[in-house]
Amino acid sequence: MAPLNRTRPMVGATLAARLSVMKRRGVTVLVGCVLLALLVGQIGWVRVSYVELGPGPTYDILGTFDEKRVVGVSGAEATKSAGQLRMVTVSVRTDMTLLDALRGWWDGDTAVVPKELIYPPDKSEKEVDEENTREFEASQTSAETVALRELGYPVEVTVAGLSEGFPATSILAVGDVILTVDGQLVTSTQSLTTLIQSKPAGESHEVTFRRAGETTTATVGTKADDDGTPKIGVSVEQKQPHPFTLTFELDEVGGPSAGLMFTLAIIDTIKPEDLTGGLIIAGTGTIDDDGKVGPIGGIQQKLLGAKRDKATAFLTPADNCSEAVANAQPGLPLVRVSTLQEALAALTSLREGHTPPLCTG
Repeated sequence: MAPLNRTRPMVGATLAARLSVMKRRGVTVLVGCVLLALLVGQIGWVRVSYVELGPGPTYDILGTFDEKRVVGVSGAEATKSAGQLRMVTVSVRTDMTLLDALRGWWDGDTAVVPKELIYPPDKSEKEVDEENTREFEASQTSAETVALRELGYPVEVTVAGLSEGFPATSILAVGDVILTVDGQLVTSTQSLTTLIQSKPAGESHEVTFRRAGETTTATVGTKADDDGTPKIGVSVEQKQPHPFTLTFELDEVGGPSAGLMFTLAIIDTIKPEDLTGGLIIAGTGTIDDDGKVGPIGGIQQKLLGAKRDKATAFLTPADNCSEAVANAQPGLPLVRVSTLQEALAALTSLREGHTPPLCTG
């Protein structure tokens, strides 16, 4: 029995040592768990300066919003379409925690980007939102200009004022409609500016204008403004006489990227022909007064929204084709467009069951 008694202290000491080590390890693990819990807790409530971009709602702008037609018309009969023209959007989430950001980075359907990319440091969120609203309204104005021209109601660039000391003062008069410059059609105030500035100050242009129903062509010189820009000395305004009034009903949407789709919707609303052929067509793109389709942001999220809402084709600005192809959705053809005329031709092809020009990267 003695040997057993002699071994017990050794066994007891070893056990005590092991228990001590285990105790220290337990304390370490416990402290680690507490710190981890605190860290996880912080991840869940600490705000970060990032925003999440995701697929936003899409709107059939041939349909209704808040029980009103998105594109309304008075003074003419609005036609009905068997299909849809869906305007796509990007949702922006600003109030984000670190945990939200980590989830967003993990989610392939969203993009988490620094907040200053969407809300510059020198502007408040309210200012940016107001700017986006103005851009949205401007896109509707440009859409109306381009659509009305397509429908046979051209823009009239009319002389609104004359500047003393400039060549136009002795030739043009308030109310004159400027038709061409050097044989080139004047389709907007911007196109007039571009044509006048195509030659150095001091040179002349052949300007055709209409006054009281009579058309006249005269040689009008240019003179350098204070900043050296060649000018003829007129202030102008755009007019586009048409026998009906258009209204737009869509709130809480911002940015200029709906221009193309609004243009198509206006044409479809006024023209008896159904542009959609019963198809669900989604799309995006800015549009300028000359009908050129420009690039937009958030193409990945917009494609996801279009696919989610069962679009059968996506009108894609040519400058966005590479990015769109990299984020293509199965079963959603990416139709390449750079002008209104290309978009209309693409819709004709889709209606007839043909394949329009597609994005190739």
